[in-house]
Amino acid sequence: MGKRTAASPESDSLRAVVASRMSDSPTAHDEASASHVVTAFLRTRGEVLLLRRSDAVGTYKGQWGGVSGFAEGRPDEQVRAEIREETGLEAASVSLVRAGRPVEFVDPALEREWIVHPYLFDCETREIELSEEHDAAEWVTPTELLESVGTDRETVPELWTAYDRVAPTVRSIAADDDHGAASLSVRALEVLRDRAGVIVDDRSDSEADPAVEWDELTALADRLLEVRPSMAVLRNRVNRTMADADGRDRAAGARAVLESALSNIDRALSADADAAATASDRLDGTVATLSRSGTVLEALEMAEPSRVFVAESRPACEGVTVAERLAETTASTVTVHTDAAAAHVLARDAINRVVVGADTVRPDGSVVNKAGTRALAIAADREGIPVSVVAATDKVSTREDVNLESGARSAVYDGDAPIDVLNPIFDVTPADCIDEIVTERGALDPDDIAAIAEEIRDLETWRSP
Repeated sequence: MGKRTAASPESDSLRAVVASRMSDSPTAHDEASASHVVTAFLRTRGEVLLLRRSDAVGTYKGQWGGVSGFAEGRPDEQVRAEIREETGLEAASVSLVRAGRPVEFVDPALEREWIVHPYLFDCETREIELSEEHDAAEWVTPTELLESVGTDRETVPELWTAYDRVAPTVRSIAADDDHGAASLSVRALEVLRDRAGVIVDDRSDSEADPAVEWDELTALADRLLEVRPSMAVLRNRVNRTMADADGRDRAAGARAVLESALSNIDRALSADADAAATASDRLDGTVATLSRSGTVLEALEMAEPSRVFVAESRPACEGVTVAERLAETTASTVTVHTDAAAAHVLARDAINRVVVGADTVRPDGSVVNKAGTRALAIAADREGIPVSVVAATDKVSTREDVNLESGARSAVYDGDAPIDVLNPIFDVTPADCIDEIVTERGALDPDDIAAIAEEIRDLETWRSP
């Protein structure tokens, strides 16, 4: 693997997706003489897909890389074609997360300049079909890319650099309005994991100082703890990771954080899946929901109730995306409707259950979730329809007060009239409008939440001297 440049907590991936090269750069070359290629990292459950290049390719035979190919046309279009050709995955099976600033380097052995356009895609399945360009495939933790030199999994040059430019960052988590709290909490742990992995790898270049490593990762954890203040699950999982690292051995520095982040990513994914599985047993007949909760979506896909009503969830209308997904993946009859019609739907149709996710469960059992949840739950209470909240116990907050984020003014009104605009992203649903909170531990009453909050409060002690 080519020599990578050391990453920073706010890596190059925070810059513009495509940046012009400086004309006075000493490494600048005529782009016409460079070979443009695309490299896609497919990600699922915190791991990325690596493919081993076969004897059928012209360069880097036997080395491991992402999905890649020459960018003969527009890179954004070519990368999807390469995914389909090299893995057999169609467009519906992958979703673009982000594109990164191109990686430029010269391979002296080949006397060739490369310009690599990196991409990150989320992938729904690990089942792929290899083309003749590759003879093996593995799903690996990205930090394993740092350890490829001298192993039987040597990677193509600058593969870590390409990944680093599309990897999650504090800023990308702050700006993400497309994914739920559970998903973003895992991204936060990936940020810790990746930075700890870089620090551990850099030890070969200088003597390790665990205290300095711990201080740097503590500072990164502090930023992550406040990046999305309404999402308790993100804070709790970062706290658990640092508390576990402290318990392993703070003197081990970055290595303790790396090992803890790896195990806690697995733990978080399992907790979310178990909560979804528990909820799926309750979702039969006709169900109503709103917004986009990954855990609720997974539960609905497992349960396949006979009918699902989905409120569109303005202004981003992520509920429409959920309705489309359910129509594609289940046999359920799916109906999408306006947010304003939610009470009408509950009064008119024989709804068996309302099911929603949660960004945060407060210690008193009230729930912070996408704006509109409160109105839906109150309407359900009026009609005698049970309300189930699906959330891993990591979503229980230790804080009584919650910062309710607001969205962009222009998403609601972009005119010139001198009027105020409200665009709350979240609202609070009272505990007495909720029948149960379905977790990886089973179904809990709102009264059970205070005890869990005390458990989670113990995780915050890692910051003590």
